[in-house]
Amino acid sequence: MLHESAEYRTIVVGTRQSALALTQTGQVIDALKQLSEKHGLNYQFEIRKIVTKGDRILDVTLSKVGGKGLFVKEIEQALLDGEIDLAVHSMKDMPSELPEGLINGAVPKRVDPRDCLITRSGGGIEELPRGAAVGTSSLRRASQLKAFRPDLDIRSIRGNIDSRIRKLETEGLDAIVLAAAGLQRMGWEDRMSAPIGVDICLPAVGQGALGIECRGNDAEVCELLALLNDADTEQTVRAERTFLGALNGGCQIPIGAFAVITERDEQGPLFMLTGMVGTPDGSTILKEIRSGRNPEQLGLEVAEALRDQGADRILADIGG
Repeated sequence: MLHESAEYRTIVVGTRQSALALTQTGQVIDALKQLSEKHGLNYQFEIRKIVTKGDRILDVTLSKVGGKGLFVKEIEQALLDGEIDLAVHSMKDMPSELPEGLINGAVPKRVDPRDCLITRSGGGIEELPRGAAVGTSSLRRASQLKAFRPDLDIRSIRGNIDSRIRKLETEGLDAIVLAAAGLQRMGWEDRMSAPIGVDICLPAVGQGALGIECRGNDAEVCELLALLNDADTEQTVRAERTFLGALNGGCQIPIGAFAVITERDEQGPLFMLTGMVGTPDGSTILKEIRSGRNPEQLGLEVAEALRDQGADRILADIGG
């Protein structure tokens, strides 16, 4: 039962201050406003911009910064301190385990989970010239692209989505790799040269989805966010995040996962999860595909299967 209050409440929403973060936060707030009005709730919303460690350190690769939650820790602390009431994250930035007292209150419907190329030539991964310079800050992307095209010259670039697009020109690159979802949310689909199929480059865990984090004891906010939750996205992302947690991985090591619902019957949805772990140079790519009814169990099974193939040794060598 949703709370009905005579006096309006201002819900403070925490976010990073990048253009993409502010855009997707604004989109979430618009959706919550519509839901509030539909259910006769008197909620106002205020944005609080928060700078994270990942935003401050831009001159080294994510893998060298180390640690998990580079883009969420300061925001989570603001939640725990009561300075904000909910936070909008790109799900791929969220560690597999949340601090005690915080929950994912909603996982809205996922958009395009794939990686994509922005190239000088306008072509896809197959059309890049031999030895092409490709910019990315992700070891996961670098690993899989090198496995598919060992000739590519993978170069590290950091920064927000707009600054990385600028680096295509300023750093003499032939292409950069970005999440298609970011371009979609910014309304920049026309800048995309070509998507990269999940068979070539498996996405980051939760890529294309948002995580709306809140305090578990804030009943009002929890009930409001439940209206925004997409059950299919929440369950498929849960399978991916369970897989990530079982391998104790983070966004700065070469781990990818993608879950889909392949069918539904009287027992409910059947999930198919693909997981991968690779070496940074792409010389070894371990991949496993399993199907099952229980998202958490499926995540654990795929992680265990990759362990049997030697994933732990790869992750230990990288420092994961």
